[in-house]
Amino acid sequence: MFARTKRLTLRPGWPEDAAEIAQAIGHEQVVTKLSRVPWPYTEAHAAEWLATSRAKDNVSLSILAHEEATPRLVGGIGIHPAEDMDGHELGYWLTPDAWGRGYATEAGRAVLGIARYAMGLKSLRSRYYVDNPASGNVLRKLGFRPTGRMNTYSLARQREAESITLALDFDADAPLCRMPIAA
Repeated sequence: MFARTKRLTLRPGWPEDAAEIAQAIGHEQVVTKLSRVPWPYTEAHAAEWLATSRAKDNVSLSILAHEEATPRLVGGIGIHPAEDMDGHELGYWLTPDAWGRGYATEAGRAVLGIARYAMGLKSLRSRYYVDNPASGNVLRKLGFRPTGRMNTYSLARQREAESITLALDFDADAPLCRMPIAA
């Protein structure tokens, strides 16, 4: 699947992206805010992740910003079956120099359209670690509502950390997405 917004292109990761992904995500302040990413993160980790086959209900997209002359990879976003919550989960990350530009919210809106219209999902779940309130702000802007707290294991931290769980019901909560998507 692909999606295009005013400033971003969302597309599947390609094997030749491994070095760029490793460089973009390979910051301790990024990976410690994610549950399934190791620290340190290497190009071999990126290549292994890119080689993973994806099921129809597991969408993983690279976020490329095209505000400059050459598009650059600034993050990743995806929807996957939730491991310890019901339904499907939205997850995302951005490289530090892309923080504060609205990219996560912009990419999130496009992926909500994919979830709702291309995947036919009725709801989504997400979570963020309590020490990452900026992610909570993004999720609330996307229409997610808090549902509780839980401890979530972080591979990079090598321990559990408290997280806030959220849900979005497309029939009741989600704003309509009017962005072009292609499956």
